Amino acid sequence: MPLLFALTVSIGLLAVVATWLFLGPLAALGVQIWQAFVAWASFYNNGGKTEGATKTAVCMTFGAVVGMLSVMLAGQLGSLGALAAPVAVGIGAAVIVLAAHLPALGTIPASVYGFACVAGLILLGKDMTPTAAIVPTIVSILIGTAFGWLSEFIGGKLAKS
Repeated sequence: MPLLFALTVSIGLLAVVATWLFLGPLAALGVQIWQAFVAWASFYNNGGKTEGATKTAVCMTFGAVVGMLSVMLAGQLGSLGALAAPVAVGIGAAVIVLAAHLPALGTIPASVYGFACVAGLILLGKDMTPTAAIVPTIVSILIGTAFGWLSEFIGGKLAKS
């Protein structure tokens, strides 16, 4: 079977499983299917395999932590008024870019995805504090990365059969 068709089957079926898990048994944990799908896409964007999984998990988690700290910083910069959040986000973005000098944190887009995931959860979640958002975000990222790896693995096996 051609690889594209094998990945179509693998990703499609695993998307059903992931969505069921996130909306069903895992829902009480506060994990987010949309964050997992961002990580899943990041896995492929980072080249897949073990290297893509590592880049995704490490950089997205780092970005999520930076995002959480940026939101917390925005709260401390209240005296800046309407500039508090933009300044905090700018500082967070600068930290992500500077950290990219470290090889483990060198995938800037994945770090930005993680930043956006935690910020999105904080902004969209009713009464969601930064510290309450970080754990479900990281867990969602790790599960999404695992689904990316699994979909590639199964797709590879289907393509060889």
